[in-house]
Amino acid sequence: MEIMSAKKQRKFKTEVQQLLDLVIHSLYSNKDIFLRELISNASDAVDRARFESLSNQAVVEDDPEWKIKLRVDRDAKTITVSDNGIGMSEEEVEANIGTIANSGTRRFLAELRDRKGAIPPELIGQFGVGFYSSFMLADKVTVLTRRAGDKTAGTLWESDGSGSYTLQSAPREKRGTDVTLHLKPDMEEYLDEWKIRKIVKQFSDFVEHPITMDVRHEETPRDADGKPVEGAKPEVTVKEETLNSQKAIWQRSRAEVKEEEYKEFYKHISHDFQDPLEVIHWNAEGKTEFRALLYIPQRTPFDFLLPDARHSGLHLYVKRVFITEKCEELLPSYLRFLRGVVDSSDLPLNVSREILQEDRLIRLIRSNLITKVLGVLADMMQKNRDKYVGFWKQFGPVLKEGVHLDFANREKLQELLVFRSTKTGDDGFVSLAEYVQRMPEKQKEIYYISGDAPDTLAQSPHLEAFRNRDVEVLFMTDPIDDWVVQGLNTYKDKPLRSAAQGSVNLGEDDTAASQESRQKAEADCKDLVAHLKKALSEKVKDVRVSQRLTESACCLVLDEHAPGVHMERIMKAMHQDMPPARRVLEVNPAHPLVAGMRALLAKASDHPKLAEYAELLFDQALLTAGLPLTDPLSFTRRVSSLMAGEVTGLAGGASSG
Repeated sequence: MEIMSAKKQRKFKTEVQQLLDLVIHSLYSNKDIFLRELISNASDAVDRARFESLSNQAVVEDDPEWKIKLRVDRDAKTITVSDNGIGMSEEEVEANIGTIANSGTRRFLAELRDRKGAIPPELIGQFGVGFYSSFMLADKVTVLTRRAGDKTAGTLWESDGSGSYTLQSAPREKRGTDVTLHLKPDMEEYLDEWKIRKIVKQFSDFVEHPITMDVRHEETPRDADGKPVEGAKPEVTVKEETLNSQKAIWQRSRAEVKEEEYKEFYKHISHDFQDPLEVIHWNAEGKTEFRALLYIPQRTPFDFLLPDARHSGLHLYVKRVFITEKCEELLPSYLRFLRGVVDSSDLPLNVSREILQEDRLIRLIRSNLITKVLGVLADMMQKNRDKYVGFWKQFGPVLKEGVHLDFANREKLQELLVFRSTKTGDDGFVSLAEYVQRMPEKQKEIYYISGDAPDTLAQSPHLEAFRNRDVEVLFMTDPIDDWVVQGLNTYKDKPLRSAAQGSVNLGEDDTAASQESRQKAEADCKDLVAHLKKALSEKVKDVRVSQRLTESACCLVLDEHAPGVHMERIMKAMHQDMPPARRVLEVNPAHPLVAGMRALLAKASDHPKLAEYAELLFDQALLTAGLPLTDPLSFTRRVSSLMAGEVTGLAGGASSG
């Protein structure tokens, strides 16, 4: 007979205790989620045991019938979720329940604090904290578990959520886990059969394993004619019933699945309580056969950028046997926002990590998935532009990665790119195809400009000549854009060119009049350009007369093939050595400031103010380019000096007047 060991007291880690305090004291309206989370955990445990049994039959010898069972004890006011899955060792119990101190949990807690403790349903489960939702309706939770293959006793975990928990060895006859909730007095409705049935049907009807419960039936005895026996006491029978349909939703045809069933299955696998943006369900036949049910979420998950979440989108099944929930070989990284299931009939059940990486069938499935998803997105873009724009705002920066990484699908991907531009307004977007379609006949290139925000870029001095000539310029505001452009040099034989780099030719500079005007401006500014080159020799690569400025005095431009501002930031963030790019200073010969400096230089070439004005001109160009000043203190002193002279002059004029 197994004997329980002495209890070992443990304190929760700080993050766990903060989480418990928020969960226990939050007014969360849909407490039903606790059962969905516990059943989901139990289902995962069974899946892992089934997978392990493929290579170790001893795992299932003591209990070969996979099952999740719900038990209700009205006298004790408890509800128990039991499974015969993989179970946990004492070390695993501590790691999985006692400590969840990771970056995801900290972000989860920060989000809850920002929302002043109210737990939005879309957050529960996203960070692996669904188990703790039990404490919303229980004043004590116990977990009795035994690891598959472990011949020693099981482990009993117990806590009232007040800051600590206990661990001790305890007898459990077979592998698996029992999670028992001791319900608070005002939560006894969860002991009702109808309530449990309703929750299971709503959230877990599609779980492959049977979810059972002992159901009590009362029947009045009947005589030989089938009539109730008068005065006889009802006969009570207890029968184990299966509460869920168990049919995997992806195994059914689309016509058989209701919209609500799609939504609930999405919430089950994604832990997202918003409905999906798009459902992709199809049965692929040909060189390989598989079924796929994929979802595009409405919004970016909170843990989307965490390293552990990058490849957790698709669950791989083989002949309905769960294999893994992290199969990065099924999808390229630029489609990592997808959630769903892929079930293959051709892969071997004992598929290993090495097989996944090298198997020809996996590559075929991957190719099919990419083609299907890109086709769905293209269709959405053409038929429901508002819906596509909503998708793009959430996942556009991720999809763009494929332009650089996936040469085979680059043409399909470039058709999906959309951008804000000088002609789209605040909320509009334009595709490359639409841009080319409305290009003037003389325009030979697709122009873009990189920066942090469309509103800022719209005011950039680099665009003055483009605005005057009604030439559209695309706004590239994602940090990845400079990198993407390297993989997309041209579109339909039209080169992509930065409006802020190199020289500008808008199709009008080859006329005799334009050439004469340019030559005259360069001749007039020859001495000033030479002076600025000398004065700013350590700060700029060159100085030249601008063809792009019509209103501003000056601007800074990069060489045509130099890395852009975003690329510089990316390289610095990656701690890559990259010398700062030296830019070209362009000056507007028609601007009064430039004309004044020319006049001063002609009058007194050694005037001390000329060097000061050159520095101010350069600092002004830095500011309009959104670049940091090299010496802010000197800049403010020069501006103050100029302002003092101006104010003194005005005051003197007013006094003499």
